[in-house]
Amino acid sequence: METLKAQKKDSKSQKSIRISGAEAIIHCLLAEGVDLIYGYPGGAIMPVYDELYKFQDKLTHILTRHEQGATHAAQGYARVTGRVGVAMATSGPGATNLVTGIADAQIDSTPMVCITGQVTRSLLGSDAFQETDIVGISTPVTKWNYQITKVEEIPEIMAKAFYIARSGRPGPVLVDITKNAQFDELDFVYEKCTAVRSYTPAPKPEPSSLEKAAELINSAKKPFIVFGQGVILGEAEAELKAFVEKTGIPAAWTILGLSAMDTDHPLNVGMVGMHGNYGPNMLTNECDLLIAIGMRFDDRVTGDLNTYAKQAKIIHFEIDPAEVNKNVKVDVAVLGNSKETLSQILPLVNKNEHKEWKAEFDKMYQIEYDTLINNDIHPTKEGLTMGEVIEQINMASGHEAVIVSDVGQHQMIACRYAKFKKSKSNITSGGLGTMGFGLPAAIGAKMGAMDREVVAIIGDGGYQMTIQELGVIFQHNVPVKIVVLNNDHLGMVRQWQELFFDRRYASTVMTNPDFVKIAEGYHIKSRRVSERGDLQEAVKEMMASKDPYFLEVKVEKEDNVFPMIPSGASVSDIRLK
Repeated sequence: METLKAQKKDSKSQKSIRISGAEAIIHCLLAEGVDLIYGYPGGAIMPVYDELYKFQDKLTHILTRHEQGATHAAQGYARVTGRVGVAMATSGPGATNLVTGIADAQIDSTPMVCITGQVTRSLLGSDAFQETDIVGISTPVTKWNYQITKVEEIPEIMAKAFYIARSGRPGPVLVDITKNAQFDELDFVYEKCTAVRSYTPAPKPEPSSLEKAAELINSAKKPFIVFGQGVILGEAEAELKAFVEKTGIPAAWTILGLSAMDTDHPLNVGMVGMHGNYGPNMLTNECDLLIAIGMRFDDRVTGDLNTYAKQAKIIHFEIDPAEVNKNVKVDVAVLGNSKETLSQILPLVNKNEHKEWKAEFDKMYQIEYDTLINNDIHPTKEGLTMGEVIEQINMASGHEAVIVSDVGQHQMIACRYAKFKKSKSNITSGGLGTMGFGLPAAIGAKMGAMDREVVAIIGDGGYQMTIQELGVIFQHNVPVKIVVLNNDHLGMVRQWQELFFDRRYASTVMTNPDFVKIAEGYHIKSRRVSERGDLQEAVKEMMASKDPYFLEVKVEKEDNVFPMIPSGASVSDIRLK
C-alpha cells in the first residue's frame, strides 16, 4: 500500500481507542468534518448504520428513496458548499444503483465519497447473496476506489479517500468495506491525509508559461475568454473578475461555468456551446486569441474540431494536464489552480479596452434578442414558454436563487436565461446529462445552503425518474421549490426528431399522471398554471413560501430551443431558428 504523508503528528503519541471497524468509519467521517450523509441501508452495511444510530446528535443521515437519489443529493450538497458530499449504500444492487451518480460526479469534477458495504472477506468471489464487484464496476467512473478487507486499513484509506476526492481536480471516490472489517476491532487513531506518493493534485505554474501567455494577451486585437467550472472549483471568481476587468476581454461561459461571474457584468457576453448565445459561438471563429480558463473543450462547446478557432492562438489555463491538447491543440498551457494562475498573470497583463471588438458581441446579441430572446421571455403567442417562466423566477428571486436544473430543453433554457449574482448558483448535470438529477440534487443543495432559495427546474420526463425523492422532502420538510415545465414530451429528443428525423416522434410523447395530486400526496403545497395571466402571481406565491412548494407549468408542446448548433457542425453554423 502506498505510504501516506500525514500531518506532522507522531501517531504513536496519539491515544488510540479500541473500537469496531463500523464505529471507526463514523469517527473517520466526523474527523473529516462530515455532518450530513445520504444513503440507504441494507445487510452488508448494517454494522455501520448500527453505529450511526449512536451518533445521531453529530451526524445526520438522510434516507433517500433510491441509492441514485443519494448520489445526486450528495452532488447537489457538494456543488453548493464546495465540501465533499457523502453517500452510503449496501452491497449488490445498492452499490450498483450508485453508479450513475458516481459517473456524473466524475465527468463534472464533483467531490464525493461513496461508502458501500460488501460481503464478508471469505465469501468474495463466490457469488454470495448481494455480492457484486463494485470496485471493478466503478473503476472507470471514479477518481480512485478501494476495497477494505481488513479492519486495520480503515483509518488510512478513509483519510486518503477524502483527500483525493477534494484535492486538485475534484472527483468521486468509492470505498467498499467487507462485513468482517466492519465487525472486527482495531486500535483506532486517525490522521488526515495531506499528500499521496505519485499524486500531484495541482501543478505549480511555470513562470515561462505565464510570460508567454501574457505576451499573447497583450498583443491580441480580438481576444476572447471562455471560462468553465474550474474557476468555481478553484474559488477563483474574484481573480477572474479582476483579470477580465483589467484586460477588457469579453468573456463567455460553459454551462458549468455559469455563475462564476455576475451574468449582468458588462463583459459577460453569454454562453458558448450547442444552445449557447449567437455572438460567443460565431465570434469564436473570428477571435485572434482564445483564452480557455478551467474548461475542457467538450464537444458540445467546440462542435466540429476541424473548424474550431483555427484562426486563433489558444491559451489553456488548466489544473489537469490530461485535458491539455486532448481535444484542441493549444499554443500555451498554463497549468495550476486557476486562483493561483490568474493571480500570477494579472501583474503581467496590460490594462486594456477592446471596445470595437466588444461591440461586435453587442451587435450579435441584439440580433439574437430581436430574433429569438424577446419572443422567448416576452412571448405574444398563446401558449406559455419555458423562457418566460425562468424570467419570472429571475424577477421574483432578485437573481439570488440557486437554480438546479435537470436535463433537457428546460435545462438549456434555464442556463440561457437564469440570472445570477453569486457563485455556486447554477447546479446541473453537464458532461453526463443525467435525467433524474434535478430533484435529488436540489434537495442536497438546499440542505447545504439553507439560507438561500433553491429552485429545481425539471421537465416532465426527468421528474418521473426520481419522483420518489419527494418522500425525502416530506419526511424532512426540505423547503425546496420545484418547478416542472410540462410539455407532455421528452422535449429535447422530440426537437431532434423534428429537425433531423422528419418529425418521426418515436417514443417521445408522454401520457403523464396528475403531478399536483402526487405532490399533495406527499403533503407538499402545489399548484398548476396553464394561463399566462396566472404565472407571475403563482411564481411569487411559490418564492414567498417558507415550506416546500411544487409548481407545474403547462408549456407549449412543440417549442424548440434555439440557437442550436447541429451535432458535429461548426460553431459558425449556429442556427437562430
